[in-house]
This record gives sequence, C-alpha cells and structure tokens, in this order.
Amino acid sequence: MVAEFQIPTQLVQLISSEQAYNYNIIPIALEDDIITFKTKDVTDDLKQELKIVLGRDIKLIEDSDNNIEKYLSHNFRIKTQANTQNLNYSTDFLEKLIDSAKQIGSSDIHFEVFEHKCRVRLRLDGKLKEYYIIATEEYPVIINKLKIRAGLDISEKRLPQDGRISIKSVTEEYDIRVSSLPTLHGEKMVLRILSKDAEHIQLNDLGFTTKELITYKECVKKPNGIVLISGPTGSGKTTTLYATLKLLNNEKTNILTIEDPIEYTLEGINQVQLRENIGLDFSSTLRTFLRQDPDVIMVGEIRDVKTANMAIRASLTGHLVLSTIHTNSAWATISRLVDMGIPPFLIASTLNVSVAQRLVRKLCVKCKERKKIKSEDYPLNYKPDKGLEQQFVPIGCPSCFYTGYSGRKAIYEIIPINTSLIRHIKSNELDIDDYLNDNKIVTLKQNAINLVRDGITSLEEVYPLLNN
Repeated sequence: MVAEFQIPTQLVQLISSEQAYNYNIIPIALEDDIITFKTKDVTDDLKQELKIVLGRDIKLIEDSDNNIEKYLSHNFRIKTQANTQNLNYSTDFLEKLIDSAKQIGSSDIHFEVFEHKCRVRLRLDGKLKEYYIIATEEYPVIINKLKIRAGLDISEKRLPQDGRISIKSVTEEYDIRVSSLPTLHGEKMVLRILSKDAEHIQLNDLGFTTKELITYKECVKKPNGIVLISGPTGSGKTTTLYATLKLLNNEKTNILTIEDPIEYTLEGINQVQLRENIGLDFSSTLRTFLRQDPDVIMVGEIRDVKTANMAIRASLTGHLVLSTIHTNSAWATISRLVDMGIPPFLIASTLNVSVAQRLVRKLCVKCKERKKIKSEDYPLNYKPDKGLEQQFVPIGCPSCFYTGYSGRKAIYEIIPINTSLIRHIKSNELDIDDYLNDNKIVTLKQNAINLVRDGITSLEEVYPLLNN
C-alpha cells in the first residue's frame, strides 16, 4: 500500500512541502519542462497560479481526496504545515535541511555521492529514507560548506575527518557531530543530531517493566561496582546511561564522565570529551579520574582490555562505574569480559548488573490491524509461544506518514549479579538458560514477544531478536 503512493524523490523536490499542502497537489511527472500534478480540484485558476509560482507549464489530473491525502502524508513528511521549509538548494540550504530534519525527529542526515547522482537520506525511527536529490555539480559546494561549519580541512579529501557544529535558535540549543568519509566518487558526510536537553530523560519512561526498574535501581544505588549496558549501535544505551546519571546526580556526589561524543549536557556533572588524537582516551582518562576523588564514573564505552582493567580497578577502589559494551545479550557481556582476559573472579566481585537492550518501533495506534499469525511469520528455528495466535500489523495512515509505526520503545534484559550467579561466573559456565528460567529473568526475546502479544509492535519488527 505504501509503495502504491510512493513518488520518486526527483519529483518530490520540485515543490516544497508547504506548496504541496497549500495547493493539495502531487507531482507525478516532468516531461519537456511540463509538470503534471494530481489534485482533487482541477481548475484553470489553480493551473495559472501554479504556472506563475513555479515558472513552468502545468498539467493537472484529477484524483480523489483520499488518495491525495495519502500521497501528501507519505511523500511530504512534516510535523506542522507552518514549520515547513522549502529545501530547494540555496545559500541557506543546510540550515533549512537541518531544521527540517530536527522538526520531524530525524537522528542522522546522510550526504552520499555516486557516479551519476548525489542524495540526502534521513534516519527516522531507526530507518533510513531518501529525502533529497542533489545535482552533482552542487554537491562539492555543500560538502565544503559543511566542512567549514564543522571546522574541518576542506583541502583534505583523502582521509576521514570528524568535527562538530553548534546550533543555537530562539527555542533550543543542540550540537551536530559531523563525520566525513572518502568514497569512490567523493566524500560521504553523516551528521548526527545531538540534543543538549536532557530534561525529558527519565528512567521511568524508557521501557523498563516495574520489576526490571526496581532491580536496576537497586544495582545502580550501590556505592561501588560496575554497571554494564550492552547492545548494538543505536539501541539507546547512552540514553539509559544519562537517565541513570540523572538519578544519581546530587550535590553530595562527585560524578565524572568520559564520552565520545558528549550527547547531552547535565548540570552538576563533570563531562570530558574523548580526544584520542592527543592521547585523551578512555583508559588514560580513567586513570586521571581516580585522582579526582570521584563517587561515580561513567565511561562511554569499554572497547579494549586496558579500559576494562581500569574500570575493574576503579570499582575495586570503591567507585561506581557505568559503561557500555557491544554484545548481543546480558550474559554475553560476561563472556566478552572473560575473552578480553579479565579473570572470572574479578568479574564476579565487581559487576553489579549486566543489562542488554534494544529499540523496537511501536505500531501506530490509529491504523494497526489485527491479523492471524502464520507459521512463516516466525524465524525457522524459533519455537512459538502457545496461545499467541494473532498479532497487530502495520497498515499506514496520515498520522504515521503511512509507515505503520510511530515512535520507539526500549526493551531490556537485566541480570543482577548475586551469590548464585557468581558461582556460574567463576566456573566459566556458558549455558545459563536454566538459571535464567529458575530466577524468572525475562530475556530480550520474551520481552519482544510480550510487546507483540500486547499489540505494541509487530512480529516483523522483532523478527531479528527472535532469530538470534
């Protein structure tokens, strides 16, 4: 259904979102400098006005009000008509594009160059969508402007570079992390939008179940030890860490963080930006932190043995250490530390809790529909839960821009380290499924299926989790 109302990006950018909604028009063809539009009211007045506004000959084709609404919602994604910007290239093209991406909730902007075309894609709710096509002759101008704004060397096109842009508006202030990468046909640029506002981040709102939240809070309120959160890039680990820091932050506690990048600014917390090019890496900064009389230390990521050893050392000397690590499950985190060379007895005596998390898209509540589950909806090796015979599936409507999804929710797997589990760690046992079942620890798979059962998401969305 979505594909039926999809129009090529080259046609979408012929008009602004404001024009599309104002005139209720959909560009469907461009031939011999004549633009053909679909509209619900074909009139000579509309044709003449569009000819003046766009400076081209116009052809109008009548379509139903319902179809026009679907075309508009799927191809011209905006939050409010008043905030729409015309994204045709101009001297303030970047400002308009960034503002538009921020308005619709995009986390990343991708500038990509190929042999015959250049494009801009936005990541919305974790998925990339092509948003704009740039003329190949204009692309270098845009990239150079981005580099200047980010403090990068415009003459260096052979090596990757990283920079930062600070944006201040009347209503908010945020940073953009800029990364350039030399590719076959030119430089690819990715802009990560980093909001400085951490006021809305609360542990209660992230997706923990009541039991999980109680367990997690007990573990992070201990005076010393390590709290590790695992998951792939983009799974919300950093957001969980910031929410945890907000819980722990008070005038009696000295909190230090080393981050790459600093995504949120938290009042009362001493935050350090990683700078590996001058030797300011995770392990060396951790060593310095221990001389700064800290109570709580947050390390952006445990990437190597040196950082892991320093985190262990910090926790053994009476500090609470929070960090992230890239593993597939909460138990795999412990196995990873063992693989790094950390002795199991040290892991058992310092680790407070191991957390794994993922983000799943939530179904749009206005258009989701109930459907019977078929055997092929599940991964081949997955054993379906008894009693789960139906699910809700994405359909698409104007509210969700015909994606079928609206917003995301975190799901967790939390393993607190207790006396019983310490024995498993010290004996380096890899299979603890029986332990998890006996202690009623809900895994990522189980939490994912619970969301399907409750109608919050679809099997399609949690399929990768069930396939692990």
